[in-house]
Amino acid sequence: MSHLLFSVSYLPFCFSVYTILSKVHSDRNVYPSAGVLFVHVLEREYFKGEFPPYPKPGEISNDPITFNTNLMGYPDRPGWLRYIQRTPYSDGVLYGSPTVENVGKPTIIEITAYNRRTFETARHNLIINIMSAEDFPLPYQAEFFIRNMNVEEMLASEVLGDFLGAVKNVWQPERLNAINITSALDRGGRVPLPINDMKEGVYVMVGADVPFSSCLREVENPQNQLRCSQEMEPVITCDKKFRTQFHIDWCKISLVDNTKQVSTFQEVIRGEGILPDGGEYKPPSDTLKSRDYYSDFLITLAVPSAIALVLFLILAYIMCCRREGVEKRNMQTPDIQLVHHSAIQKSTKELRDMSKNREIAWPLSTLPVFHPVTGEIVPPLHTDSYDNTSMPLMQTQQNLPHQTQIPQQQTAGEFRMTTFQRLEVNGIPEERKLTEAMNL
Repeated sequence: MSHLLFSVSYLPFCFSVYTILSKVHSDRNVYPSAGVLFVHVLEREYFKGEFPPYPKPGEISNDPITFNTNLMGYPDRPGWLRYIQRTPYSDGVLYGSPTVENVGKPTIIEITAYNRRTFETARHNLIINIMSAEDFPLPYQAEFFIRNMNVEEMLASEVLGDFLGAVKNVWQPERLNAINITSALDRGGRVPLPINDMKEGVYVMVGADVPFSSCLREVENPQNQLRCSQEMEPVITCDKKFRTQFHIDWCKISLVDNTKQVSTFQEVIRGEGILPDGGEYKPPSDTLKSRDYYSDFLITLAVPSAIALVLFLILAYIMCCRREGVEKRNMQTPDIQLVHHSAIQKSTKELRDMSKNREIAWPLSTLPVFHPVTGEIVPPLHTDSYDNTSMPLMQTQQNLPHQTQIPQQQTAGEFRMTTFQRLEVNGIPEERKLTEAMNL
């Protein structure tokens, strides 16, 4: 585990980046300054010593290790402190910008390491003692958006030192500090596609003690503002000093001059809705008057129930007491109409029963046209010269069971035999019907 405190001091002819690296044991005290970027690296190599050695001798242990950080007694970290770890095989990083409100108050961060192979844990405490800065806050602050960097890449001391060096060449301040670093995802940015080595983007805020240079103010001129509104790159003369390593989106640069900010505090004007000094809330009295709810009961329950009962009685009278019935209908219907209706129903039933007992061959129209085995076309039953205009659709039915032949007298005194199929209709044999017909 290592602790990095970035504080860059610039003199007229030289500048230096102070990086403090130290191994941390059980508990570690660090002393960051308010308003200056604080970075603390959780090194996996250190925590490997807290876990058992690798089971196979001669092989290097490379267990996946993850970290969980929280404020002691709370489930999460302070609002100014962030944590990031890309994979279980990379180091974790705590970073943020301490606030003035926490100056002089020790902040204890619990760090729990999880070995994802053995499921063992190790816990250490990091005690952060925030100190007040002499020149805090720096009056001039600029925030840059770097498109080709992720936050963990920008937190590296070498990369951040190179960026501050480029800013120093453009700004020329006597004192320059890195104030804060924020991932673009924390500002509502979208996760980039995993193609062409695309990055999330990082917002880096720096502060200085001298006004902004003319190069930094070029983005404020109307021509560059117009190009930014059209989603075009503005023309910045000092962009070449960053372009070799950092791709800056100059349309998203933010310049803040704290020397010109006017205090927004306004005296509260008392009026309606604001209690005077010493005023207290007076709740209603405990002795409330009794209220009779009988009328409310009648309105909400009794009246709707009475209306529903009346409607139910009316519907019951219409459905039960005024029903005509079959007998009344027959009494009001003429006899001849009832006879016709009964005869139609009886004939329909007889036809249906006869159709159920019919045993005849299939009609010619349903015979197959192709041979079922060879698939060849079956020749017609009759030759083309045969007159089939009078051919019946039904084949001749011969020697069918339950048939009865009765003679019929012709005009010259001869008789002709007619065949009837023997059926039972309504339980009465068809022969009986034939006999009755001959006796007429």
